[in-house]
Amino acid sequence: MKLVRFFAGPVLAGIVVGLAVLWWYEMGPGAHGYNPLSRPAQTYATAVNRAAPAVVNIYTTQTVSRDTSSEDDELLNRFMEEPRRERLLSSLGSGVIVSDKGYLLTSNHVVQDADEILVALRDGRETVAQLVGSDPETDLALLKIPLDELPVIRLGNGSPVDVGDVVLAIGNPLGVGQTVSMGIVSATGRSHLGIATFENFIQTDAAINRGNSGGALIDTRGNLIGINTAILSSDGSWQGIGFATPTSVANAVMSDLIEHGRVIRGWLGVTVQDITPNLAATFGLDEVRGGLVSEVVRTSPAYKGGLRPGDVLVGVNDNPVRDGYESMNIIAGTKPGTEVILNVIRNREALDLQVIIGTRPPMVN
Repeated sequence: MKLVRFFAGPVLAGIVVGLAVLWWYEMGPGAHGYNPLSRPAQTYATAVNRAAPAVVNIYTTQTVSRDTSSEDDELLNRFMEEPRRERLLSSLGSGVIVSDKGYLLTSNHVVQDADEILVALRDGRETVAQLVGSDPETDLALLKIPLDELPVIRLGNGSPVDVGDVVLAIGNPLGVGQTVSMGIVSATGRSHLGIATFENFIQTDAAINRGNSGGALIDTRGNLIGINTAILSSDGSWQGIGFATPTSVANAVMSDLIEHGRVIRGWLGVTVQDITPNLAATFGLDEVRGGLVSEVVRTSPAYKGGLRPGDVLVGVNDNPVRDGYESMNIIAGTKPGTEVILNVIRNREALDLQVIIGTRPPMVN
């Protein structure tokens, strides 16, 4: 009997525990979808599944001159009807399909000087892409591929991007295949980096490596918020500082490239440098902000409007500017033909100049 009681006790206890577990799943938190053995509640799989099919791999080839000065090459050329003086180089990057018409965005440096651009989709399809246009001044390029039933990423123009937001970078780093990395938005509005002429980057610590350029930076809903562009590194390896061009900028560039074949920007025709504490003291400025006009192109809109070297540009349409870089970004984003008021300090006196914005000449590579 002792043996029976000793054996029956654990059995009875097991039955009770089993019934309790069953009640837990049927009537308790399990009834609302909780399962301690299921995947964690904080997953970004839905966002990735929405966006990743629209992220492509880009392969480019470029024909370059071959050095035939060596004795071996000279000997080889004697036995060939036409000397071989060219070879093919290939590079790797990423891109994002943004329209069911076949348009996709990537970084300009990924496709620059390429003789052929091959796009590989995640579903296994491959095709040669046409370069619609490029904008070196933002390091963006627009391609078009002749395929149907394309996966298209959702653009995140409507939602603001804030420091601390969780973001995901999707691309093809180092040729290993499509990869997703996670981080946060470290900063917004980054400039003065020397990456492009016009800079307004999202900074992130989501891992970005070679091959990620031109890929997607998405939010946790799968919306495209940026095109991955570059990293800041002392040795070329990932060190936690990456930059992406915001979707708002990329969308504007895409629209101009489709409509005009190039990006249309406003232009003054001046060279502006940032105000330093020493310059602020020299020109009698109350604040260390604004841009010192160091050069004015004759016959330019600025010259016609009365702007001269030595003027300090402190505002546009009574809106203060932090530095020369910001003032030029504002002008570039203004539609040509628009009349603006430049708020200037000349000889320590405030002056307002009416200027009609011109069209920025195309950048010469």
